[in-house]
Amino acid sequence: MADCVFCTIIAGGAEADVVLDEPDLLAFLDRRPVFKGHVLLVPRDHIATLPDLPAGQRDGFLAAAQRLSSAVVDGLGAQGSFVAMNNVVSQSVPHLHLHVVPRTKGDGLRGFFWPRTRYAAGESADYAARLRAALEAS
Repeated sequence: MADCVFCTIIAGGAEADVVLDEPDLLAFLDRRPVFKGHVLLVPRDHIATLPDLPAGQRDGFLAAAQRLSSAVVDGLGAQGSFVAMNNVVSQSVPHLHLHVVPRTKGDGLRGFFWPRTRYAAGESADYAARLRAALEAS
């Protein structure tokens, strides 16, 4: 879809710090992360919500989410992760996307209040490279 920012990223029309690039999926850093290393996993096809995800893509999508959840621990030193997605309500981009947020005890994240941060110049590329290395090592 021409007006979907995630479709534009997938098509190469917008820059993103890509972490995982597979035939059916793409994962990249959120531009306004909850914590640095916050990844968005999206299907390459424009699929609006989880209920719309074809059965044949479910296992690959979840397997990639598992790998990304491990990568934030192995590649960034997080103690764990928060994995979530919205469907329609609070879905900022109407393209299915799963958030993988690195977590550490005492990081201040409470409930569903998602404060956002920003990367310093060049910092996001470093985070993406560390996550890619952790994915390649697994």
